[in-house]
Amino acid sequence: MARLAKLAASACIFAAFAAAPVRAQELPPLSHRITGQSIDYTIQKGDFWISLAASHGVGAGVIAADNGLTTDAIITAGKTLHIDNRHVVPVGVDNGILINLPQRMLFYFEDGNLIGAYPAAVGRVAPRWHTPTGKFRIIQLREAPTWRVPDSIREEMMANGKDPVSVVPPGPDNPLGDYWIGISLPSLGIHGTNSPLGIYGFHTHGCIRLDPADAETLFNAVNLGDRGRIIYAPILLARTDDGRVFLEVNRDAYKRSISGIGYVHRLADADHLSDQIDWPRAEDVTARQDGVARDVTAKGSSQASR
Repeated sequence: MARLAKLAASACIFAAFAAAPVRAQELPPLSHRITGQSIDYTIQKGDFWISLAASHGVGAGVIAADNGLTTDAIITAGKTLHIDNRHVVPVGVDNGILINLPQRMLFYFEDGNLIGAYPAAVGRVAPRWHTPTGKFRIIQLREAPTWRVPDSIREEMMANGKDPVSVVPPGPDNPLGDYWIGISLPSLGIHGTNSPLGIYGFHTHGCIRLDPADAETLFNAVNLGDRGRIIYAPILLARTDDGRVFLEVNRDAYKRSISGIGYVHRLADADHLSDQIDWPRAEDVTARQDGVARDVTAKGSSQASR
């Protein structure tokens, strides 16, 4: 059933609120969950590299490289690509929404269970447009939102030689898509899009953008007052119940000095995993920064496959 906002209508202001760099002692907790899968995918008519990246939540270049190709290669319907879109599920929320900016992923939990994991677009790498981190509550739910274009976006339009607009009504031209979830971090929201190919990237002016179908699913799952958190954790470790160790390394897009094999060693030491990791493999994963949870279990620690 349609739910209208409890507050006055306001579109995403897309203002920049750069968060403070993560302090040295703030290491992300060890995860015990992986989401996604490693599959052989049959290419469908209309698929191309960017659409595969947006729909699966893994970089186009990563998919190509995992198949011994480049993104210049033409992919044709009926052929098969191997796609590994596994991600470490961050720790920090048992009920509600958790967004990890470097992963460009939104996770939704109920009673400690992972209900959904959705590729997202987040704030651009330019400091002015960084998505802020922090805890939040859902303060607004609106279907068919109107976008009231903030001054900062109008200024950018003019700078790019475009005619600035003040209001964009609901419909196919509205960049907010069909669903708006307003949150308590200033002028910020989670919403759909009229350009789904921009999902899984650093493309927004601060808000969190989801594929239209994912935005609808999340909108229908949440309620006013639900809580959530946005974090910045480019490097994550997980030890699954079967004893395997996974390492996911994403690009430190906002340049907060969270990168490198030294940081991975710190995580492993903190979680007492150093002797369970294949370190040459971990160094390779760290260097690639491909945003996929890769098995780095040392031989003899488990039956893990890579």
